[in-house]
Amino acid sequence: EEMSRETNRGNGMRTGVGGFPAMRGVARVALCLIAIVGAGCAGGGATEAMKPTPDPAAVALAERAAALFGKLPESVPNPDNPGTPQKIALGRMLYYDARLSKNHDIACNSCHLLDRYGVDGQPTSLGHRGQRGNRNAPTVYNAAIHIAQFWDGRAADVEEQAKGPVLNPVEMASPSEAFVVDLLASIPGYVEAFDAAFPTDPEPLSYDNMARAIGAFERNLMTPTSRFDAFIAGDWDALDEQERKGLSTFLSVGCNSCHNGPALGGALYRKLGFVFPYETEDIGREAVTGQPTDRYVFKVPSLRNVAKTAPYFHDGSIGTLEEVVKIMGYHQIGLELEEGQIADIVAFLGSLTGELDQEYIAKPELPESGPETPAPDPT
Repeated sequence: EEMSRETNRGNGMRTGVGGFPAMRGVARVALCLIAIVGAGCAGGGATEAMKPTPDPAAVALAERAAALFGKLPESVPNPDNPGTPQKIALGRMLYYDARLSKNHDIACNSCHLLDRYGVDGQPTSLGHRGQRGNRNAPTVYNAAIHIAQFWDGRAADVEEQAKGPVLNPVEMASPSEAFVVDLLASIPGYVEAFDAAFPTDPEPLSYDNMARAIGAFERNLMTPTSRFDAFIAGDWDALDEQERKGLSTFLSVGCNSCHNGPALGGALYRKLGFVFPYETEDIGREAVTGQPTDRYVFKVPSLRNVAKTAPYFHDGSIGTLEEVVKIMGYHQIGLELEEGQIADIVAFLGSLTGELDQEYIAKPELPESGPETPAPDPT
């Protein structure tokens, strides 16, 4: 027996009682094979069992955010303006058509570029003859869900909003509704498109229907495809640690008291300088309502895609999100946020960037002008 044990040691084998080789190594191999075969037979069940347990804090944060903000819809239908394919197609053409402007050089897409998250990246936009307005062009994405349109809320919805810039002498500068209707009527392709979009209307081609078509198109410019959306839908890893920390800080300091709802804004009006006064020459909604209590009151902007829509504020005067968060923390909620808090909130805001539907926003082929179509007028 001793000789047998020594021989086996020399061969590198562990021996058991009676000189027989120990079975521990063999048993381990067998167990591994059984585990591999078992995993293969079990299919997805074994894979699911191997998934790490989600961080309870991340789960709780996502559930809290989902309850507070809700789900951003893919579309915002208007019962009074059904978005038929023909109407949406017409609205897309009109959105891109610069002939709606007096000099044929400015379209909706000139200031609200759809491939740039609905903005032009300028403090204020260039209008007719190089004029500039006094307010920053807000993004058109997710605007259909807002309480109203424009910074001061002077238009009730995207249909009403579409009427304004076309006739604004600083923006597109067309002289009248009748001028725009005559221009569109001079383009055979538009006559056909209006007939198809408004088949039961006794007067399909009208200024109101122009706005309805643009509004129908804009009601699908939604971006519920951000990592934040995935996070509140149950993908706990969609936000990294700093972004989750930023969301938690965003909630704990009270940013969501203004930036609430599925768009994280756009749902109410608030005075700029709510806690500590903010210096601005723009009187805000007072110009619309005539009420002194509306001085410096503006619609709260949506934070959706905010990392892509600089510069910021009603006048486009602030260039970075870091500066925005610092200013808002002080003037709106009365806090001097620490640098780390600001960095975390900015990281979270980056998670609100959604994907753009490139097929939906692709520029269409526009109908050719007719012989009676007015020429560009630079005056």
